Amino acid sequence: TRELTMRFGGLTAVGNLDLKVPEGRIFSLIGPNGAGKTTVFNAVSGLYVPTSGEVRFRGRSLFRPWEGRVAALVLCSAIFCGLSGVAILHLETLWQVSVIDNYVGGEAFPWGKAVVDLGRVVGREPGLSFLVFAVSLVLGGAGVFLMWHRARWAPEFIARQGIAQTFQNIRLFFGMTVLENVMLVCEARDRKTGPGLVSMFLRLPGVGRHEAKARQEATELLEFVGLAGQSGLLASGLAYGQQRRLEIARALACSPELLLLDEPAAGMNPTELRELMELIRKIRSRGITVMLIEHHMKVVMGISDRIAVL
Repeated sequence: TRELTMRFGGLTAVGNLDLKVPEGRIFSLIGPNGAGKTTVFNAVSGLYVPTSGEVRFRGRSLFRPWEGRVAALVLCSAIFCGLSGVAILHLETLWQVSVIDNYVGGEAFPWGKAVVDLGRVVGREPGLSFLVFAVSLVLGGAGVFLMWHRARWAPEFIARQGIAQTFQNIRLFFGMTVLENVMLVCEARDRKTGPGLVSMFLRLPGVGRHEAKARQEATELLEFVGLAGQSGLLASGLAYGQQRRLEIARALACSPELLLLDEPAAGMNPTELRELMELIRKIRSRGITVMLIEHHMKVVMGISDRIAVL
């Protein structure tokens, strides 16, 4: 992060934070309650839109920097909106000139003559046509830009870049089984390459293959976190420490390169703490960078490669 700042009204929760997390390490972020640790996580994962500053991930700005292709998209959209506004303004006249006056049944449509006539129609009221074109161009371009600007901070976009997060308060789907909780993420992650709505509705063969792949991957992740034997249970029936493990498995289903763990040891007994520490080391051994918020100093000092204090 570079000069990352988050303000809520008159309260500055995080001010000008410069932080660098090395790849392939376990990095702990510690500090007293209210220091802004969770706010930093939420700003990185897209749940909050930073007031100012920059978040860079693997050398690139995380939130879609202004690129040539984005500028081209906005420009083309603005021009299209401008031309559409002019066309709507002269719709009745354009229909008369380009279709009724030019088209003869059974013959090829004279596109060249129609285009010339369109120009003449617009030329009859150049001032009004230009005004409508300019207003439509500005409104259309501004609308597309605002959509792009908001979408670049969408949490699902951030997740697809390789960042996953768990939360202080467990946010599982408690009415679903342990396996279904993880499968849901696997299927959502592969939504673009998976079966479409029609295929799912008709239950075509591709749907079964997609579900089988998600089931296999979810089963492997549950085995990795030590929950293979509980896959058929409802998430609400797990012990607290197991629910924490399930949330980590669900985050790993996003195939992250950076995993944000927000107080994963909260409420755990000593045995669960030791198991959690071993699990985090196993995650690091898979090449995943782990960023950790934790108040339990035994965990922090036992597994961290680097520590930062807010």
